[in-house]
Order: sequence, then structure tokens, then C-alpha cells
Amino acid sequence: MILSIIIPTYNEEEYLPVLLESIKQQDFSDYEIIVADADSKDNTVKIAEEYGCIVVEGGMPAVGRNNGAKVAKGDYLLFLDSDLKLTEDYLAKVIYEFKMERLGIAITQMKPLSKKTEDKLLHDLANLFMISVEKIKPHGAGCYGIIAKRELHECCGGFNEELTFGEDTEYIERLAKKERFKVLRNAKIGVSTRRLEEEGLATLAKQYGKSTVNDFLGIRTEASDLNYGFDHGKEYVSKHKLDKIALESEKLDQLKNSYDESKQKINTAKVYLKKVKKTKIRDKKVIFYCICGEGMGHAIRSSVIIDRIKDKYDVYIFSSDRAYKYLNEKFDNVYKIGGFNTVYINNKVSNTKTLINALKRNPLNIKEGYEELYKKARKLSPDVIVTDFEIYATMVSKLLSIPLISLDNIHMITQTAIDYPPKHQGEMLKAKGVIKSYVIKPKIHILTSFFYPKIKPKKRAVLYPPVIREDILKLKPTIEDHIIVYQTSKESVKLVEQLKSLNEKFIVYGFNKDEVDENLTYKLFNENEFYNDLASAKAVICNGGFTFISEAISLKKPIYSVPAIGNFEQTLNGFYVQKLGYGEYHEEMSPKKVEKFLKRLPKYQEKLAKVKKTNNDGIVNELIYRIEKYSKKS
Repeated sequence: MILSIIIPTYNEEEYLPVLLESIKQQDFSDYEIIVADADSKDNTVKIAEEYGCIVVEGGMPAVGRNNGAKVAKGDYLLFLDSDLKLTEDYLAKVIYEFKMERLGIAITQMKPLSKKTEDKLLHDLANLFMISVEKIKPHGAGCYGIIAKRELHECCGGFNEELTFGEDTEYIERLAKKERFKVLRNAKIGVSTRRLEEEGLATLAKQYGKSTVNDFLGIRTEASDLNYGFDHGKEYVSKHKLDKIALESEKLDQLKNSYDESKQKINTAKVYLKKVKKTKIRDKKVIFYCICGEGMGHAIRSSVIIDRIKDKYDVYIFSSDRAYKYLNEKFDNVYKIGGFNTVYINNKVSNTKTLINALKRNPLNIKEGYEELYKKARKLSPDVIVTDFEIYATMVSKLLSIPLISLDNIHMITQTAIDYPPKHQGEMLKAKGVIKSYVIKPKIHILTSFFYPKIKPKKRAVLYPPVIREDILKLKPTIEDHIIVYQTSKESVKLVEQLKSLNEKFIVYGFNKDEVDENLTYKLFNENEFYNDLASAKAVICNGGFTFISEAISLKKPIYSVPAIGNFEQTLNGFYVQKLGYGEYHEEMSPKKVEKFLKRLPKYQEKLAKVKKTNNDGIVNELIYRIEKYSKKS
């Protein structure tokens, strides 16, 4: 079960049916409702039972919430007061944002059930205040939709039952020290204004003013300090005591004035934008998807993602070299821009040749990048730029203030606590420098990987399994007698030639030829034929390219990886293949080592058999969520 909704009650026959009916009307249905009743004298318990709620013994609110949590079965706990009303799709929005933001504890914003303008203003003010301090001091203005992971609630001991006031805020603060807290942006909950109507604005302003100021001073407020009662009546508030904290309530007035000024500026700006806006409001958001042209891995991954989002958004694609050609055959609105390629000599990165080549091509690259990407961005005003390690995306994003989202695997090197062979530390540091210069301060790094180190503290990154082509996900792997050799560098010819000395059948892709040379069968690239050969292979030999390795793992194929020397990303991939037991990583192609590798295939097949099958839904949904969140507002 996903969600347990916990409601403490005491004599709530008037309000509880409204809340329960609003829960019943939600499209989201994977929940249970637990009512913790404090010995109500009216029909509260009967109403709860009629709605199919689980009823447990309650008490003070903290006690009731904890008792409800003890019997909860959901992965997440949603604590509600009984006088609330869920807005449309409230539960779905809460769960979606909570999970997408990787939160441990959160609270929703408030929407008054009253139609009065002043009530809306005051609740907007409270929402604004909670959002403004969420990173400084997590705060909850009443139990208006607190959601927490059940395991985090249990780890932290639940609500403090010794507190008579502010137990909700104390709970939020305590859990927020363990895991991330946020005021959810997409869901608002309907809030009763009964206490406001019964006790008046001045009284409540003073009550919550004092408690809030005390919270920021680290002082806990008792209910008796405010003459605060839980039966909702004026008779429980002493004007004499409340007058003593009038000074603190002035802070709320100042915040209200600041809010009014900000709102006026926003309204003025909106009017101005309407006057100057020349283009019509578009039906779909415009997304620029910029893809590195080095190798084919970036293009293959991006094509899977683009195919899933192209109906929802107007997607314009920018890439170079072979990646451009590949994408242009699959999609509309594909544009060629300049790119940089690594130069290899004898399967080793040549930094000098790479630099010389880049300097020669740089003037043309900049011209092409400007003509196609910058000018089109000026013309089409994209809502978001997505980059799969493409350098010009960052430049245009910064020049035109367009939100940038990074989606790739290479930022595993900068965003996560990777393990790697110590002797390659120099290559790692060099790779980090290059990576950081390519993609600068995106809104989020969406990472994809077949290995899962921890994300470094304070990094804005999320991690998903590899993006696999849908056709490969549909394949049913078998084990026949051939071995796939996949190399994309022309300098790898000599390495492949060494395999003639082995009594094995090799099918070789990547050299753009169709011929048979003894036990080596070279094939031109054809997707369907390649899929069938890969699905039926008993093993694969490749460099350290991420996409091919990921697809081989998906099909449970043992891997012999020979990363290009000096390419740290490939070294890292090969290293993790060996570390995870999926195959071997070597710095050279050796027939003897290949022969030994083939004898150990059963061991690697056993490890690969335990790899869980995944799909692309998670990372696609993540990208859509981030596009909607970061899009330029029209």
C-alpha cells in the first residue's frame, strides 16, 4: 500500500464527513484511512466506520497521530486535521511531487474554504512564509497535510506526545534533520476558517505570532502560554495574556505589507508582458534537445527519450557528426551543429591530436552552433533546453536565460562518489575538468547508470537505471555459439585481428564493412540484424562505451571490456563491469585473456541472471516532471 491517511478526531461529526467525502472523490485510490478518536461524545466514530475507516484510540493530537501510525500499512503517512477538505487530485499531486523530489517529510499549502478575499490573502501569506523559510527553518502552520515516509516517522519516534502546542512544527523540524523537507508546490488543501471566525484575526495573529517567533528563537510554546484549547471556542483565549505578545504580531503585519508590494509588482509585470508579447500562446511547450555527437551512445539514448516526449512537447533536436545523421533519420526538426571528437591512436586517446583537431574546427563549430542553435533559440524561445553532454547548450542557456536540464551518464563522475582504479586518478581529474566545462550549473542532473554509487552531498542530481532501446527490452535472450565484437574506433582493427587465433566464431560490428575473414564475420550496421545477433550471443567484446555495455547487461551477456586508454569514462564503465561480476575489464586485447574469460562465462551468467529488468518509464517521467517544473513561464 502506498498511503495511510491518519486523522485525529474529537467531536467532529460536523466536519469529518466533508473530509472523508473529499477523500472518496479522489482518483488516487491506493490508501487506507485511520481515524484516531479521543472518545468523542457525538457521532464521529459512527461516521468514520460508515466510510470504512480503521478506528483506533486517540487522545491529544500527537497521541492520535502516533497511534494511527502504529497500525498504518502505507509506505507514506499523511496526517490531516478533521476540518480539512481535499482539493481535486490532491492525493495524486502530493504523492507524485513527494516521490519526484526525493523527500522524507513535506507539508502542503493551504487554500481557505471561505470565499472571503481577506481569508485568501491571509492563507497566501502563510503559504509564502512557509516557502520562504523552508530551507532555513522547516515550519508547518498547523497540521494541514503533513506527509512523511513511514520508516522515517518510526526512526524518529513520531510526534512528541509531551508537547501541548506546536507538536506538528517540532515534528517537521526533527524529521527534516534526517531527510529533505519541502513545502509542496503543486497541491493545496482546503482549510476551514472556523477558528478564525470564532476567535478573530487579532487573537490568532497574536497566538501564531508568538509561537512562530518562539520557534525561531528555539523556545517551545505551551498551550497554556496562549490559553489555547482544542475545543475551538473564544472562551479558551485570555485577552489579557494575548495582549502581551502584540509586539510579535507586528512582524506578521510587516510580512503582509511586503507580500502586498510583491504582488503589485507581479501584477504590473503581467500587464506589461501582455502588451509586449507578439507571439500567440502555444499549445505545447518548446524543448530544445542538444546531443553530443561523439560516438553513438548519446544519440541512441536520446532517441529513446525523445520518442517518448515528442507528442507532449514540440522538440527541436541539435547534434553533430554520426549522431546527427542517426537522429535525422528518426525525427523531424533535427539540426546539425558543430561538435568535438576525441582522436584515438592505437586505442589510446591522443590529447595533442584532439586539441589540434578542435582548434582547426573551432571557427566552423562556433559558426554552426550560432547559426542553428542560438538563432533558433532567439526565434522560438524554448521553455527548456535538455542537454546530453552537448557544449553549446550551456552557452545558449546562459546567454538567453533558458532553464537547462542535464540528462546523461558521464556526470556520474562529478555528481557521485564513484570507485575507480587509483592509478587512473590523473585521468579522473582531467575528465572532471572537461565535464564541468561542458555543462555548467543545470537545474538538475538526471543521471543514468548500470552502477549506483551514492550521490554526493549537496548535489542536485537523481539517478536512474540505463536507458535501453525499446526493441532491445522486448528481446528474449538466448545463448548460441557466437561472440559479438563491437568497436567504434577505426584504430581497433589490429585488436580485432588478434581474435583469429581463437577457435571461436566472432561477429564484428563497427567497421562499416560486410565481409568474412576466417572466423571474423564483419557486418554493416542493421538494427534488426544487430538486435538478433546480440540477443543470441554467448558473450560480447567491446570498448568501455556505456550504451552498449548497458544493453549487454540488460540481455544478460557477459562482457569483456577493453576501454580506450586515456578515456576515463570508458575505464570507469569497464571497472564497474568487473566489480559487479558482469565480466572482465582489461587494458589490452589478449587472445589468452579472452580464452580464459570464455571459460568463466558460467560465473558471469550467474551474476547477470540476478540483474533486475527495468524499463524507461522512471527516467522519462522524471524528465517530464523537471520540464514542467523549470519551464520558462509564458
